[in-house]
Amino acid sequence: MRHFYSIATLAGLLCMTGCLNRTPDQADSKPNIIFILADDLGYGDLGCYGQELIETPNIDLLAANGMKFTQHYSGSPVCAPSRCVLLTGLHSGHAYIRGNDEWGDRGEVWDYRAMIADSTLEGQRPLPAGTTTIGTLLQAQGYRTGMVGKWGLGAPHTEGIPNRQGFDFFCGYNCQRQAHTYYPVHLYLNENRLSLDNDTVAPHASLEPGVDLYDQESYADFNLSEYAPDVMFSEMIRFMEGGGEEPFFLYWASPIPHLALQAPARWVDYYVEKFGDEEPYSGDNGYFPTRYPHATYAAMISYLDERIGQMIQKLKEEGMYENTLIIFSSDNGPTFSGGTDSPWFNSGGPFKSERGWAKAFLHEGGIRVPMIASWPGKIASGTESDHLSAFWDLLPTLCDAAGAGVPDDLDGISYLPELLGTGEQEKHPYLYWEFPSYGGQQAIRLDKWKAIRKNIQQGNLEMELYNLEEDLQELHNVAGEQPEVIRKLELIMKREHTTPGPERFRMVALDGEN
Repeated sequence: MRHFYSIATLAGLLCMTGCLNRTPDQADSKPNIIFILADDLGYGDLGCYGQELIETPNIDLLAANGMKFTQHYSGSPVCAPSRCVLLTGLHSGHAYIRGNDEWGDRGEVWDYRAMIADSTLEGQRPLPAGTTTIGTLLQAQGYRTGMVGKWGLGAPHTEGIPNRQGFDFFCGYNCQRQAHTYYPVHLYLNENRLSLDNDTVAPHASLEPGVDLYDQESYADFNLSEYAPDVMFSEMIRFMEGGGEEPFFLYWASPIPHLALQAPARWVDYYVEKFGDEEPYSGDNGYFPTRYPHATYAAMISYLDERIGQMIQKLKEEGMYENTLIIFSSDNGPTFSGGTDSPWFNSGGPFKSERGWAKAFLHEGGIRVPMIASWPGKIASGTESDHLSAFWDLLPTLCDAAGAGVPDDLDGISYLPELLGTGEQEKHPYLYWEFPSYGGQQAIRLDKWKAIRKNIQQGNLEMELYNLEEDLQELHNVAGEQPEVIRKLELIMKREHTTPGPERFRMVALDGEN
């Protein structure tokens, strides 16, 4: 269902979009497509979703100029599998990558200095050669395709790298582990390392013993010369400028606000002034220490928001904005470690965001994510949708928008009719997830019902059941009161799960010993 809502403070800005000024050629041409993926951004971390402490005016304006979704779900509660689902249109019961897999049998993959010396230790388990992705499908439609940010779906020298999975251009972190610092020694530009002017400070390094935790200078080692998001943004703008009349697809997978807590000083200073003094984070719960953890988390999100505003301004300057579909979302819910304080920010919005309820778990706080779509003259301004959708719907949606054929063997459903307000919008009868880590989990969303299995790796197949119409925080398990619903959901879980290829993603209670 689509509803109109008002954002009075932004109403005066809507006339700046120029949505009625498109030429006939623009109206008939293939749109440029930009998909922006934040990392560990909670449902409640944006102003347009109720955030009161962190300022996100550009993303809020994107929502005011387009459509905000309230029942959109990520592909998984952690990075790599969520991105696999996003790019392939297959939910996590069918996707190849179903968990984070650091591919540890190669050697010392967690040794940062060893990875710098030997690129074969970088990256995660790769997508197989020949995988159908959004990139490959849009390439076939004549799109220039670019990927900027964090990849995590294939190590260097494998078939899983972006340039072999449908992307003409890549700049960013190949490896999720190296993305644990925003001041890395190198990024990747296509298939080659791009050296940065940063010292070797390994992720998860600690403060020197005996230093003053309240002295900002004690944290100097963790804020170096070249901030990776700056480098990636510059390369992204060059990609956008580089194609003439050819349409482009840009997958901007920003690592922000994933830990570590590192942000430009001007934004940190802004929030220190806004929030006041606070206790430092010593690094005792992973990642890097920081003097002002709350201010730095907010600074990272506002920095990303600022960059999104600059990107949109660039589109307008180049005359591309009117023919560009922009979609914004997050790969999973907010995290619980590394100095973040999701409850303090109310990052989960209406959902619980403590450990066990957000990132890494299939509760609503872990997989219900913000999603905003804007397309001048196509998507009505100031609209809100409660259409039930998920990451596996992006591939068919973008194929529809680009006029590409949609593969038959997908789990996704195009939500383009919902975006445009035209035609009949097909609906999912249910949504399904599985995740082999953090004890092993399965979940289903069926109408008002949310079912979860936990600790499957320990042999548990008992199901919890929550009525989301009455219990958004999933506090009251009503499984014992709904035996018919439970039986129906058990059949769905059995039907939607397929045995994964990589052994690491298997759950013995579902797949047996082999």
